[in-house]
Amino acid sequence: MTLNVDDIRGCLEGGIPGVIATCAVDGVPNITLVSQVHRVDRDHIALSFQFFNKTRENILANPQATVQVIDPETGAKYRLSVCYERTESEGALFESMKAKLAGIASLTGMTGVFMLRGSDIYRVLEIHTVPGPTLPRPGGCVNLLSAMRRVSGNIARHRALEPLLDDFLADLDREFGITHSMLLLCDQAGNKLYAVATRGYSDSGIGAEIPFGAGVIGVSAQQRTPIGISYMTHEYAYSLAVRDAALAQGVIDSIETEIPFPGLPSPHSQLAVPIVADDTVLGVIYVESAQDQRFGYDEEDALAMLASQLGTTMAGIAACADADAEPLAGAAPDQPQDAPTVTVRRYVADNSIFIGDDYLIKGVAGAILWKLLSVHQAEHRDEFSNRELRLDASLRLPDIVDNLEARLILLTKRLAERCDFIRIEKTGRGRFRLRVGRPLRLEEQR
Repeated sequence: MTLNVDDIRGCLEGGIPGVIATCAVDGVPNITLVSQVHRVDRDHIALSFQFFNKTRENILANPQATVQVIDPETGAKYRLSVCYERTESEGALFESMKAKLAGIASLTGMTGVFMLRGSDIYRVLEIHTVPGPTLPRPGGCVNLLSAMRRVSGNIARHRALEPLLDDFLADLDREFGITHSMLLLCDQAGNKLYAVATRGYSDSGIGAEIPFGAGVIGVSAQQRTPIGISYMTHEYAYSLAVRDAALAQGVIDSIETEIPFPGLPSPHSQLAVPIVADDTVLGVIYVESAQDQRFGYDEEDALAMLASQLGTTMAGIAACADADAEPLAGAAPDQPQDAPTVTVRRYVADNSIFIGDDYLIKGVAGAILWKLLSVHQAEHRDEFSNRELRLDASLRLPDIVDNLEARLILLTKRLAERCDFIRIEKTGRGRFRLRVGRPLRLEEQR
């Protein structure tokens, strides 16, 4: 049977290093371990180029080589006849291999030594099975095709964004056994992502921001490609390092207005998959685990397929979210007479909102809340519509692709977590109600 790269994907997870054999122009062979053999497509692989060594010298002079890989579950060996084509030192493939190499380096104590210089692309000419004893492949605990079918059916039934996002993460838990997950949506103008739904964490982290290019989430959004790591790596951990990167890029303005990222302190497996619709990145699905090698190529393929459907559904919901034309002329209910007045402070520079001394939200969501509270006080009105916010030039809202509905979800969840007397209630398609249970004093600071 003729084999292709897809038939041996289990050998390319990084669990067991591959071996490459090259030959110099004078006929002297050279054999060495290779840190990473990466699937490009069914006819190509990429090898990690880390050092200017004999292998590199031989390949540039004689592009023919042989690579041997081992299936970590069965012990089956395969020998690949390959031909070097080119080296890539940037882009989606390079970033994906760079992330995986960081995990391998951490596992082997080679952090700082394993530095990816490039991704060497090879055409696979033939694949041969190496004779020898093998083990039976263990049965999987999850039928991914059946799980995808059930989750896909649930996605198709949704007509509103907030339950779609929350239910999707619940489905990953129930159908795939993925207990720690989150959905982040893109702020295209600010080149960052913000968490709108999380599952499995003690603190929800709703509103936490990740800049494009930071960690597997930021790289996945930036490069529009799935990024996965199978081993613990501090380089891609969401800790102080990521916050420092965000501060350096000016994405997070100050630690005082940062919402902590809710991820695991030491994830041993991470996978981020971009959500794309109409050639636009809408967000990222992020899953993680404390186990090594928790997410393989099959899980990546499954989440990529679901991400595609999720993006199409999200785009459809956003397109009709402003359908109702005008807000209802509802009067704001009276607050309790003995309730103390609370100061709500807005910092104009970044629309940061503080309730008393506690930080709540900033950016577009902060501007929206300030507008709602201002109208509530001036007009004694509590009924609003998406459309009136969309048409309000003072808010300077981004393009519709940035998804006003998602901002309202973010704001609603932050209020539910941080403030017990201001809340937003959805009253219909494109309509919502603002509930204020205490007298407010609005203050602006430049």
